[in-house]
Amino acid sequence: MPQVKDLLDRRFARDFVGREEELSFLLHTLEPDGPLVVHLYGIPGSGKSTLLDVFGQRARAAGATVLRLDCRGIEPTAAGLLSELSVATGGATGTLEEIALRLGRVGSRVVVVLDTYEVFRLMDSWLRQVFVPLLPDNVRLVLCGREGPVTSWFSAAGWRGFFKAVQLDCLDQRTAMMYLTRAGVPPEQARCLEGLCRGHPLALTLAVSLQGSERTMALSAGIGQRIIEELSRLYVSDISDPQTRLVLEAASVVRRVTLPLLGAMLPDASPLDAQERLRALPFVQADREGLLVHDAVRDALALTLRARNPQGYGSYRRKAYRHFMSGLRTGTPDLWRCIADLLYLLENPVVREAFFPSGAQEYAVEPALPQDEPAILEIIDRHETQATARPLVQWWTRARETFMVTRDRSDKAVGFYCAFDPARYARLQGEDPVVRAWLGHLDQHPVPRRQGSLFLRRWLAAETGEAPSAVQAACWVDLKRKYLELRPHLRRVYLTLRDLAPYAAVAQRLGFEILPACAVQVGGEAYSTAMLDFGPSSVDGWLARLVASELGVDEQGLLDSAARELVLNGKRASLSRLEFGVMEYLQMHIGQAVPRIDLLENVWEQSYDGGSNVVDVVIRALRKKLGDRASVIETVQGVGYRLRREI
Repeated sequence: MPQVKDLLDRRFARDFVGREEELSFLLHTLEPDGPLVVHLYGIPGSGKSTLLDVFGQRARAAGATVLRLDCRGIEPTAAGLLSELSVATGGATGTLEEIALRLGRVGSRVVVVLDTYEVFRLMDSWLRQVFVPLLPDNVRLVLCGREGPVTSWFSAAGWRGFFKAVQLDCLDQRTAMMYLTRAGVPPEQARCLEGLCRGHPLALTLAVSLQGSERTMALSAGIGQRIIEELSRLYVSDISDPQTRLVLEAASVVRRVTLPLLGAMLPDASPLDAQERLRALPFVQADREGLLVHDAVRDALALTLRARNPQGYGSYRRKAYRHFMSGLRTGTPDLWRCIADLLYLLENPVVREAFFPSGAQEYAVEPALPQDEPAILEIIDRHETQATARPLVQWWTRARETFMVTRDRSDKAVGFYCAFDPARYARLQGEDPVVRAWLGHLDQHPVPRRQGSLFLRRWLAAETGEAPSAVQAACWVDLKRKYLELRPHLRRVYLTLRDLAPYAAVAQRLGFEILPACAVQVGGEAYSTAMLDFGPSSVDGWLARLVASELGVDEQGLLDSAARELVLNGKRASLSRLEFGVMEYLQMHIGQAVPRIDLLENVWEQSYDGGSNVVDVVIRALRKKLGDRASVIETVQGVGYRLRREI
């Protein structure tokens, strides 16, 4: 007797129309002569997720094991992916080699699917150069996202024939009409809806949900996101229940929806009831991260909410921020998901693009190879004098692994950057005047134990040198991968430029400060230094501060992180470096007892083997500046201090 699951599977297969050619490409990965990697891509709402659902169903029916991971919940680092694969394969976290072998053993044919791949593009080069070559020959990889692949998948040596790109376009007229007919739409109305939606799958789904609405027929035909925006607004306006509309509005401003988050954003509603209302909507799907509103619909609804009710839009975002920060402070096991949720709230395009780049990926950034030497030396010679080129050439000659190259669509090296951990290259630093200046600053202002720095010695593009360009932007995005890999131990980044002016506004917003003491002359050329101190909580704390600043959130109404000042009844009190560090660290752990040793190790810029009275001295100074609010810093006997939440 068939089970309910079998009946549902048959219904799902019946409702799936079109995409047979694309499905056959995916199923070909199961064959011995099939591609090793398939990149499935298309505009939002083009049916990628549905196609993956059908592929997974057919592949499993054919005896394959399909591991589908949503990149929105994976930290874009090698460690992040390996951790998720460890969970997916049911084993403990291991090395890359161990995970690769384990993947080969979970089935005779194994397909790893990385969905929403556009948010994982920081790892594209690593996947191509390191991960895939180590996979057993019975494992295949499917990448699925909005953007097409970089050309290195096609042009890199050895990849020809092993990689296949599959683009999803809108459905043709015949297939769109078939979909509408199967959905029970009358023929005359189906023809109108097909002309309105022009074969866009998500638009067709929304239109089916709205069939019978006269206002739907009054819409003018649109393409892609525009018609989705119109249909999304119409869908919400047709929801007669105000509570469901309220829940959907709240869900439109966040990356994912969970029960605790609904409770925080809608304190007067039942989280379980709100969750069920969302789950019933046709453009909401559930996974282990929670409920996900289709991104195309979510973006359209958020834009509408922001324009119609900016106060409500801001209020939802601030409530979400406080909820996510609570998770950070209590040490949530899903740390990256919490950081990704915070980043989603950030509308600063500089930071959003740096971590989740949008648009076509024109350049690949990869570790430099020996054969890149002529191109790199030519770029250096083109933009540097003989004196300023000498240190860069020495770094290339003696530490090539510190170089990353940017490749164009023809696989040509068109730019590079050189970055390294100074603790690993002590023997090479004395010959470089710029690095000597940075080391001098570190000697005078050392970072705490167990934290380190990243020296970004130089970036250059073949055509534009150090100036802003698409090549430079690709390097900047790749640097964020290094930030994530080095957290939570990365404390500072140092970089040098001849001309800081083009970057001044952006650098200031990100928290960089100019270090006049590190300005150097090399062969008559002046080089300036900018330094970013992430603070005691490393990259995570820095990102949280950026979000808080944009949202105008201050948990206590006390600390202006950007200005490094206390704010008391409209008046301001400046803080020393140590006072700010202690206050910031306490605020990052608000409501928790913070041991003195934690403050010493995370705030003080030298090691202490003896007593911790230096902490007490700074606490006394802070309490004095806090005045009648001094009691907000509580002493926890035998432990340390706690920043109390004020009601």
